[in-house]
Amino acid sequence: MIILTGGAGFIGSGVLRLLNDSGRHDVLVVDHLGSGEKWRNLVGKRFLDYVPKDRFLEQLVAGAFGDGKEIDAVVHLGACSATTERDADYLYDNNVKYSQELAAFCAEKGVRLVYASSAATYGDGTLGFLDEEAALRSLKPLNMYGYSKQLFDEWALDTGVLERAAGIKFFNVFGPNEAHKGDMRSLVDKAVGQILATGKLKLFRSHREGVADGEQTRDFIYVKDAAAVVLKLVERRDVNGLFNLGSGQAHTWNQLAAAVFGALGRPVDVEYVDIPEAIRGKYQYHTRAEMGKLRAALGPLPIRSLADAVTDYVQSHLLTDERW
Repeated sequence: MIILTGGAGFIGSGVLRLLNDSGRHDVLVVDHLGSGEKWRNLVGKRFLDYVPKDRFLEQLVAGAFGDGKEIDAVVHLGACSATTERDADYLYDNNVKYSQELAAFCAEKGVRLVYASSAATYGDGTLGFLDEEAALRSLKPLNMYGYSKQLFDEWALDTGVLERAAGIKFFNVFGPNEAHKGDMRSLVDKAVGQILATGKLKLFRSHREGVADGEQTRDFIYVKDAAAVVLKLVERRDVNGLFNLGSGQAHTWNQLAAAVFGALGRPVDVEYVDIPEAIRGKYQYHTRAEMGKLRAALGPLPIRSLADAVTDYVQSHLLTDERW
């Protein structure tokens, strides 16, 4: 059995899809479905059972899912991923304490653990994007979400959990099954709606000297590629520690916009607007994953080009309303 927290979420439902494609249906999905549309990400997929996240840990420790011998791996992707979340107590309980309890169980039972960290731990990027454990404590996240991920990474390092687990620092993931994320969904998703409604796309202008409007950069990775790497790490129990997961390339927002317009067969028409004052001081102007460590551990990675990924997302999912 594989336990998949966040299994109805954006990346988690993609991991479930690939597990099903490989013939595995013995997956325990843990999530919080609530009253939203996240449940739609589970339609058409096969899994052993679903357990609400608020009940899961108590049941796990009580032995409801066996004594650990029945569990091949825990893929822990469940978290509050909103970079704008202001409730620090909630983020600490949800992203730090919950993860610690689950990781402690895995360590005690010898269960493989693969978990989601975040590139948000790197803050404004001035200290670089190197995923070496020795550099971990020097990082300065810009928001409480990033800090919550940082706190768990440090705990995992201090307790020796990282010697037997793999933590993934996801960069800007985009793709199908993200509609439920609201304002936190990718620009690609938002852009298609804007372009179809108005013919143009709004991007943030630059407020930094030397950086032109729309030339701020991000490392974008397609969710289908990210999910495939997650499964590689589940299989490779010998690969442990913290790893960046992005494309390894930095693309501008203008390049991303051009890819979306191209996928829609429309001419590029961008309008630049001010970054809101509330987030202007915490806005990242550049991200790019250092991918050498992960590639050295796993070999060649199945990461497609930005244009190919955007085209697949737009034409196969956003225009057809098809989940993955």
